[in-house]
Amino acid sequence: METWLDLHMHTKYSMDGQFEPDDLMRQCAAAGLKAVAVTDHDSVRAVPDAKAEAARLGLDFLPGIEISCQYEGKNFHLLGYGIHAADSVFDAIEKDVYSQRRDISEKMLDAVESLGIVLDRPAIWKLCSSGVIASVHIARVALADSRNDNCPILKPYRPGGKRGAAPYVNFGWDICGQGGPAFVPMTFMDFARAVAIIHGHGGAAVLAHPGANMKQNRELTETLIALGLDGIEAYCSYHDATSAFYRQIADEHGLLATLGSDYHGRAKPHIKLGTYAHPQPQAVWEGLTKKIKERHGEVYEI
Repeated sequence: METWLDLHMHTKYSMDGQFEPDDLMRQCAAAGLKAVAVTDHDSVRAVPDAKAEAARLGLDFLPGIEISCQYEGKNFHLLGYGIHAADSVFDAIEKDVYSQRRDISEKMLDAVESLGIVLDRPAIWKLCSSGVIASVHIARVALADSRNDNCPILKPYRPGGKRGAAPYVNFGWDICGQGGPAFVPMTFMDFARAVAIIHGHGGAAVLAHPGANMKQNRELTETLIALGLDGIEAYCSYHDATSAFYRQIADEHGLLATLGSDYHGRAKPHIKLGTYAHPQPQAVWEGLTKKIKERHGEVYEI
């Protein structure tokens, strides 16, 4: 198992990211990474600066994005690698999604407060560099507020709790995520359209952290594969035994089984760069970049 590849990370241009693009690339180099992709939520604004710093540091680099999309009403994240990030379609995606996120930001806070959780709204907004509320920031502030010390809803996310190993992200999935008690719906593009946009702009489409979205669901995964997936993020910070489940499906369908940490910084402090491993990273990199080059996408190798 080797740890030099990481194809899923975020900058300040994600609603829950922390770092400047060039800072993130320096962290990657310091962590021993050799090949990376920047995949902000519905945004490609980090790509030019990250690409330039990656080249300076001697890192192989793929421009990327993590598109929010839906299949039959269920939300998914789709990673796009090697895309022509300068195309206007990606600006349009960001404007649409982030305008919706701004519209629901206060509604999210209202929904969480309705559960009996006390919120310091100015403190939450201070953490949100992208101008929209992220559930992980709600969790961080709420868990640090002494007024919530005896709140039963937050108990699982405290040290020693069953969801306490990754409290902020688990709060986001459980409480504010689809099906959660404080979920506020948004309208995302159709999954098939997201795949088509990635393919049409030179990229490879990979399903992000499926275990976090649907546990181990073979039937639904194979339905999504039929829509044109090039790979599945089998190895990631959200998977343990689930990695083998999705690796097997990827192998059966001739897809890439990729690796990504989903590093954000303070929003997900349990995730560290250079600590997630893949048994065949060179094969993944070569297979992914070959597919991108065949579609005349963008690959930057040193």
